[in-house]
Amino acid sequence: MSNIPTPQATIRLPADSHVHTEWSWDTAVGSMEHSCLRALEVGLPSISFTEHSDFTPWSINERVYARLGEQYRAMVSAEGLLLPPGLDVEGYVAAVEHCRERFPDLVITCGVEIGEPHWHPEKVDALLRAYPFDRVIASSHSVKRHGGYHMVGDLFTEMPPDDVVREYLADVHKMIEADTRFEILGHIDYPVRDWPADTAGPYYPARFRDEYMNVLGALAASGRVLEVNTTVPLHPQIVAWWCDAGGQALSFGSDAHAPERVGAGFTQAAAMAESHGFRGGDDPAGLWTRR
Repeated sequence: MSNIPTPQATIRLPADSHVHTEWSWDTAVGSMEHSCLRALEVGLPSISFTEHSDFTPWSINERVYARLGEQYRAMVSAEGLLLPPGLDVEGYVAAVEHCRERFPDLVITCGVEIGEPHWHPEKVDALLRAYPFDRVIASSHSVKRHGGYHMVGDLFTEMPPDDVVREYLADVHKMIEADTRFEILGHIDYPVRDWPADTAGPYYPARFRDEYMNVLGALAASGRVLEVNTTVPLHPQIVAWWCDAGGQALSFGSDAHAPERVGAGFTQAAAMAESHGFRGGDDPAGLWTRR
């Protein structure tokens, strides 16, 4: 990561367009109000609450079940499937309106993160008809194997690590090519979060250049947006490939599941994006585009 420019104190921060709160089913310590306070504290111009809406029933084996907390074990069916509860759109929107009234100096937008939307087109259509979300992020956390749906991180103990990443990116490409309504591709590098560096060595995106370029080319051709997710800082090489593929816009997301993570790593991420020619415009909640 040594090729990331040294951040400047005056660098302009982008909006955090990927934040989870108590309205996401997997967020035990989330707080929409405290996330707003954190955004103001770190100097963000805008925040988007993109709560999870997942329809995929994940297969949970005994090893995975043993690692789950009690709140998640309660979601596992007798057939060994983790069934995420649906998003309470009405309650969520009411909470956003409350925060807009309480924090008038912060631009707050409504969003949703939809997992594997290409596998659940009818449910996704119904969700997006329920409310006109400002931000719609599509993401993948899973792959299909053996007739079931499996979380990516669980497969590193069952498959060669390189095969896990390639299979993941192949399905992300299918998600982009499907007739699915979304604006932003979330965390293209999601498998890196569980990459087994102790046995496989460091993760180098160059090992998967062809797979990344396949995804980025399809994303750019669709006119959609690449997210710079800072949970694991997105490697600058992927942003360079995004430019090579003709990508025109970036979104930034901390993927925070706790208020203290809002805007985490944004100074470095913004500096990296600027080094590739991306700049923010006048809209505090806007995307960064190539200039």
